[in-house]
Amino acid sequence: MTVTNPHRPGVPTSVDTVLVRRTPGAHARPAPDRPPVTGAVHGLAVRIALSGPVLLRVTVGLVFLWFGVLKLFPAVSPAEEVAVRASAKLTFGLLPLDAILPLLAVLETAIGIGLVTGFLLRLTLTVFFAHMVGVFSALFVLHEEMWKTGTPIPTMLGQYIIKNVVLVAACLVVAADAWLRALPHPGNPPRRPAGR
Repeated sequence: MTVTNPHRPGVPTSVDTVLVRRTPGAHARPAPDRPPVTGAVHGLAVRIALSGPVLLRVTVGLVFLWFGVLKLFPAVSPAEEVAVRASAKLTFGLLPLDAILPLLAVLETAIGIGLVTGFLLRLTLTVFFAHMVGVFSALFVLHEEMWKTGTPIPTMLGQYIIKNVVLVAACLVVAADAWLRALPHPGNPPRRPAGR
């Protein structure tokens, strides 16, 4: 695998001899001599670093796709009751209770498909972050169910909500990568936005 040497544009450089950074304008750093096993691990680490945002995008997408499809089947998803109650409060009861779960299922499935495929990625990420605002709102609108009385200790349902902070962090990395790919950088060939 080769990458472009930022010191000499157009001159390919082996990944085995250069640590590549994704940040535009970052300088390549020569890698010290390593034993074969360490060199192999280094090469693998570089490849994972280069594909990190794609790996995060696809794995978060698979989680959303899986959980969204589960919500299409009543009484299958363990989170459906709390999701319906929180959504009913957030929409001030304007949506019929029997319509909330199918809508959530379609929304999460669509987010999952968008993240896995990278199709309409910016729109998908916008919908994802808006959905996460609703998800975290459950910590407040269902306060009695999310926290042990009078303490900052979350219940099991609260923990289920809070762990989504990891998905938010992952999608922030994906969004930053998509943004950087869309920006023109002097000396770099134009790159197509991720997912297009």
